[in-house]
This record gives sequence, structure tokens and C-alpha cells, in this order.
Amino acid sequence: MGSARIDNTNYMLTIHAMLIFYGNAANQSLSEKVAGDVENYWNEPKALLNIRNASYQVQFFIKGIYAADITEIDVYENVNPRNNYFRVEEFATGNISFVDGINSNTGYFKLDNLLNNSGTAAHEFGHTIGLRHPDILDIRGHGTPGIMYPRGTIVDPVYQYDPAAAPLQPGGTMNPSKRKVLSNDIADLRLHALNFNPAGFAVLGAFSSVWHDAHQP
Repeated sequence: MGSARIDNTNYMLTIHAMLIFYGNAANQSLSEKVAGDVENYWNEPKALLNIRNASYQVQFFIKGIYAADITEIDVYENVNPRNNYFRVEEFATGNISFVDGINSNTGYFKLDNLLNNSGTAAHEFGHTIGLRHPDILDIRGHGTPGIMYPRGTIVDPVYQYDPAAAPLQPGGTMNPSKRKVLSNDIADLRLHALNFNPAGFAVLGAFSSVWHDAHQP
């Protein structure tokens, strides 16, 4: 979830979000790094958006903080559309990270999914602002996988965990670190169709407001 602001003087459309991390595996350093990774991923295409026959530069501003003393009430009662709440733990049921639906502001991250520039946080952030997994998950011949392709996607060998592996065999699916935010991903957000108020602000996503307890093995 986030807020968008349109600047019709400087032809900028900016997206602002705060990623608030809690849980036993969260800390301030990790929070800042993950938020920085998300910001870098989504700004990489240097996207331009056509609105009313004018070209607007799209830029994301993502901040991360560690909330050691956060409570369930803080999550339930939040009304700031920039705030997203994610529990971080070493263990996650199902061994995956997730958010609480398309257009949401809460979720649960498995720590090792956030390491080694996997793109997991950037992928999950995409869900929070409205993007789904693509329908076709065999994209051989189409080059770099976009950020919303899930683990298990069949890709060209160079984008696999093991370039020498046969498709769907061990090592023969997409290495998540090979995903990138592409111009098509920005277009899929349909930012031009947002309902901006008179001050130029609009909301992406919605409040899911789910508190997560730590999963137990």
C-alpha cells in the first residue's frame, strides 16, 4: 500500500510507502536494507507515464523502520495509507513469504527470502499495490522475468538457479534474484487512472490491517 502524488508543474508522479518491520528476526539495519532494495527495484526502469498527452516521470520513495514495540492495536487502528506492516521470522509455515492479499498493507516475511537480493520484498510490495502473478508461467524466449513472476516460473536457462538444469528439474526454474521491475510492471499499475484529490494525492492498495503472530515449527 502507498500514496501517490502527481506534480503537474514538474511532471512527476511519486509513490511513497513506509515498510514497518517487527518480529524476532527484524532489526533496523534489515528494515533499511529491504526498503532500499524495494525502492531500487521499482525505480530501475526509470518509467515514464503518459497522462493527458504529457510525459510524467514515475519515482518511488520507500522507507523502512523497525518497530520493536509495535502492538496489534497499532496495526488495526492505522489509517495512514503509506504504512505497511510485515512480521519477519526465521521460520514461516509453508517456507514462503506472503502478503495478506492483492491490495493490502500487511504480511509475513521469512528472513532468508529477504537476503541475497532475492527480489522477494519488491515482489510482495507489488502485490500490496495491486499486482497479481501473471497467468502464463512458462516464459522461455521472452527474456528477463518481470518482478511479479513467482518462484517456479519456467524461464530461459540464464535466469534459472542452475543454467545447465533441465526445466522444472532441480535448479531448472527461475532464480528470484533474476527478476526485475520492467516498464510493463509500472504500466500494469494503471497509475494514470488513480483518483487524485484536489491536492494531487491518491491511494494505491487498501488496508488489510492483519497482525501476525510468529509461526511455530
